[in-house]
Amino acid sequence: MERAEKREFVASMNEVFANAGAVVVAHYTGLTVADMSTLRVQMKEAGGTVKVAKNRLAKLALEGTDVAHISELFTGQTLVAFSDDPVAAPKVAVEFAKKNDKLVILGGAMGATNLDVNGVKSLAELPSLDELRGKLVGMISTPAQRIAMVTKAPAGQVARVIGAYADKGEAA
Repeated sequence: MERAEKREFVASMNEVFANAGAVVVAHYTGLTVADMSTLRVQMKEAGGTVKVAKNRLAKLALEGTDVAHISELFTGQTLVAFSDDPVAAPKVAVEFAKKNDKLVILGGAMGATNLDVNGVKSLAELPSLDELRGKLVGMISTPAQRIAMVTKAPAGQVARVIGAYADKGEAA
């Protein structure tokens, strides 16, 4: 990398660290190119991104951000997974690490909160923002459906009674 490329990389990563909902740092020693491609695709589908960064450049990018406290995680071959949704990146990283033992999660951050390995795993178990929105819409629409059923039921009963009288009148 040339100096200009390094400056550009540090600036873009600084913006990522400042704005990401969650950041996960992991060792990837031993992962094949195919494994890395699979991880990148899964992360992209979930709305996140995976970057392999030189530790020195990543530490420079962390300076001045809320997640600067995770700089000690950057030793060895590390990758950074991040997403705007605080649950997406940890969820994909933990699921991938379960299937592939060569990806070792070191920790991460969610805003100013430092996350150890167990913190990342706990975050991964939470429902995503989209799942929470779906549950909320379901909870809101259920009472409305019940009200509609209750108000509709008496009208249906009246119609059945009138229909029964009509049938009784025709039979006589």
